[in-house]
Amino acid sequence: MTRSVSLRTLAVIACAFALSACSTAPVAKAPPVVAPPTLEELMAKATQAVDTGNKAAALALWQEAAAAAPADKQPWVRMAQSRYDAGQYGEAILNAQEVLVRDPADKLANSVIAISGLRLSTRALADLSRQNNLSGPLRAESQDLAKLLRESLGETVLVPPPDKPPVRASRKQPSKRTADEGSANPFNALK
Repeated sequence: MTRSVSLRTLAVIACAFALSACSTAPVAKAPPVVAPPTLEELMAKATQAVDTGNKAAALALWQEAAAAAPADKQPWVRMAQSRYDAGQYGEAILNAQEVLVRDPADKLANSVIAISGLRLSTRALADLSRQNNLSGPLRAESQDLAKLLRESLGETVLVPPPDKPPVRASRKQPSKRTADEGSANPFNALK
């Protein structure tokens, strides 16, 4: 019996040893965790992209910065200004509205929205005028809005006519007298 106990003990030890060998497989090292770039780093990279003329990369970096710091208005300010400068007024308005969500008193965002909106409206009204489709309630509302803009700006005319150069008094050349005028009035030539 000692022999059977020792065989069993050996078998149990062998199984335990075999099982322990399976559980001690080498553990793969996790790659080092890289911290995501900070808002300041993203904004600096975007500024470099603008300086090198790569506006598409700058916009992508500003969008990444906006996602990294959702409460910060600066990425949205830069996107709004960049879109405005590029004549992308619809996108500029959307980006400026994101600025106002974060800072309702931001003057630049309000300016971008106002000017971009006017430029889009001007384009649309010009298109409608060319197509002779500016009539009825649309025409009346356009006139009301133009009146409101004139009053807000303190102007009587929204788009003043181009300045005319001053009219110079021209010297009239004396006309040749006809036989009917005669020489009775010597000042006829000055008329």
